[in-house]
Amino acid sequence: MNTTATATAATASATVARARTVERVVAGQATQDGAGVKLTRVLTHDLQRRLDPFLLLDAFGTDNPGDYIAGFPDHPHRGFETVTYMLEGRMRHRDSAGHEGLLGPGGVQWMTAGRGVIHSEMPEQQEGRLEGFQLWLNLPAAAKMRDPWYRDIPTAEIAQVQTPEGVLVRVIAGTSHGTAGAMQRETTEPLYLDLQLPAQARFEQPLPEGHNALVYVYRGELAIGAQAVPRQRMAILANTAGSDGVRLEAGPDGARALLIAGRPLHEPIAQYGPFVMNTNEQIFQAVEDYRAGRLA
Repeated sequence: MNTTATATAATASATVARARTVERVVAGQATQDGAGVKLTRVLTHDLQRRLDPFLLLDAFGTDNPGDYIAGFPDHPHRGFETVTYMLEGRMRHRDSAGHEGLLGPGGVQWMTAGRGVIHSEMPEQQEGRLEGFQLWLNLPAAAKMRDPWYRDIPTAEIAQVQTPEGVLVRVIAGTSHGTAGAMQRETTEPLYLDLQLPAQARFEQPLPEGHNALVYVYRGELAIGAQAVPRQRMAILANTAGSDGVRLEAGPDGARALLIAGRPLHEPIAQYGPFVMNTNEQIFQAVEDYRAGRLA
């Protein structure tokens, strides 16, 4: 069973004194990936510098099997981590490092590609709804060629906390209201929260001043200060000097949203498809290694 804690006065006392505002609201781009899976690319290539250390955020959700059934057959990665969070449906992961896992509703798969891995993500259903997200988290230069790693995190292992205002927080990474998430990373210090807010409920989350942060609304509508953020929109939070967090308020129908933040690496980004390194020379080497079968 999920462990759900109620935020006490002590854990809820980490309030926000100077909240961040919204720098801009992004609609995302409809696209296809894998073998034709339809999705929305919310964090696109042109935002990688602005939202460092995050490289990509895809949102997918459909009741039509034709939009997802072909899945994501074998494909390579090098130099970053993938975080796949499933809301509904089931996906099977297999990779060349010998890892395998079934991602079900509410579960997370965290994969470190490191020096290279070939993997597949295939639906294990013929009908019904498939919905979730994939986030790409960059690796620092010193860790890009580390050994591949994988963790399958079922929904029961994701900590939850409920605030006094009734906001249910699923803590995938980082810490919220005194509750530590399933994953922690020292260099990029990612925060990854799935928030379920009742109608008109408010939520505050401290954020380090230098961390880049975004909010993606996938149900209902939120307000961040004076800025309304409707469904299927991403708000990029301003990096205002002296700010210490964010305040959210749900609309009349409540809201569900992802709050994602992390410490920027401030390193060069060189990307060619599924390879993300620091120089073009390293990209050429990644392509050569893949063609020579050295990622298997």
